[in-house]
Amino acid sequence: MTMRKGTNVPVPASAVRIELGWSSGPLVPDVDASALLLDESGRVRSDDDFVFYNQPRHPSSAVRHEGKNPLGASCTDTLAVDLERVEPDVDRIVVAASADGGTFGQVTGLYVRVLDAHGAGGSGAGGELTRFDPADAAGETAYLLGELYRRQGGWKFRAIGQGYESGLAGLATDFGISVDDASRPGSEPSPPGAAAPLHPHGAPTPKVPAPPPISAPGLPDGPGVPGPPDLPAPSVPGPAAGTPSAPRVPTPPSAPIPSAPAPSAPAPSSAPAPSSAPVRLSKVTLTKEAPSVSLTKQGGTSGAMRVNLNWTTQAQQPKGLAGRLSRAMGALTGPDLDLCALYELADGRKGVVQALGNSFGSLNRPPYIHLDGDDRTGAVETGENLTINLDHAAELRRVLIFVTIYEGARSFAGLHATVTLRPQHGAPVDFSLDECTIPSTVCALALITNESGELMVRREARYLVPRRGVSPQRTVDQEYGWGMQWTPGRK
Repeated sequence: MTMRKGTNVPVPASAVRIELGWSSGPLVPDVDASALLLDESGRVRSDDDFVFYNQPRHPSSAVRHEGKNPLGASCTDTLAVDLERVEPDVDRIVVAASADGGTFGQVTGLYVRVLDAHGAGGSGAGGELTRFDPADAAGETAYLLGELYRRQGGWKFRAIGQGYESGLAGLATDFGISVDDASRPGSEPSPPGAAAPLHPHGAPTPKVPAPPPISAPGLPDGPGVPGPPDLPAPSVPGPAAGTPSAPRVPTPPSAPIPSAPAPSAPAPSSAPAPSSAPVRLSKVTLTKEAPSVSLTKQGGTSGAMRVNLNWTTQAQQPKGLAGRLSRAMGALTGPDLDLCALYELADGRKGVVQALGNSFGSLNRPPYIHLDGDDRTGAVETGENLTINLDHAAELRRVLIFVTIYEGARSFAGLHATVTLRPQHGAPVDFSLDECTIPSTVCALALITNESGELMVRREARYLVPRRGVSPQRTVDQEYGWGMQWTPGRK
């Protein structure tokens, strides 16, 4: 159902996803979705009632900002709303959009959809309840798209379509949000090196489950490989040794596993205490022209930093006999991507955090990096996540975040991925991966270095092609000079 401005429709669902979409392009500004939870007075109860990229989860968990998904020539940004968890004194939820680096007059194909979150297998795909395509945007830099509101014990959605030339800061202020002065129109923007403290609820310490026991083989590697890292090898027996072969689909080769640190204890789960600090709307987007940023100068040197990889793929099945064979063998049904991290500690010890061998790492002892889990199907909407304990940043010399294809695809072609580093303090850092045009099965994403006490993040976004018989992990190792010993293994 397509709505006209000012109309409303019932929302017969207990949970919905609000999808904001637009046509992307080189001269099109980036667009961000946000939500404000309002009481009967039409204002927020506190700054916590503003959900957006710097404050992605409401304390009640009723509203979440799920982030962007580049889809070829278009892009979407999504909010998840659990209507049954909305607090009784919240009367309506306003859905807004903001343009970063331009106006909505430059944005084409703008729309907002309300999807049944429990429809079509629980993903909302195909479960469209209603849609609104605003068409009168011009010089506005923020846009009030619509609102969910209570009516006679249920919920409705109203199409609004009201623009704000004062941007997201002006829109948020009108609803009672305390916005940092540096976020207001006309103020000097903060340079990449300026301090940018977040509202204390911007990125609460994530709840990280205790990882399963490590099962690394600790077997000798082939000739010509640098010596092993100075880490204790666990005594749990692993898979048989063997030489890694070139990746094949659908059955992946034995993948390498280096010696790994001991299993971790769970991460702290308590959120920071509330504060009267105003909300800051700044964020950092890394590009080829500006590929690095100082976390230290952004104020992001303590607490937990979540590193997220979110992706979609448009890989096409081959036709004819090849297509039937691929489907029969389970190939190309969606890539199983593994988010990994090579690390080097200040004392020289090296290792890897990855799903292979259950090397999930630890937050509270070396390497102070933890892999939250392994999404083997691509069905987890939040993608894959690593968490880095920046309270121990002085003990980290460098960390390389990378991603490998474990199975389900022969290369990253057709993959559209966004990388977001969300420190507990300081502005979030994000960037998108370029289109892959080579037969790559491993991509170096970001390099975090500790340079004389200053934490730097550099966008790598480098697709690498392993040589025959060389695993993706060893390919990254060799490219960045880690010098580790690898042994074969499986998940």
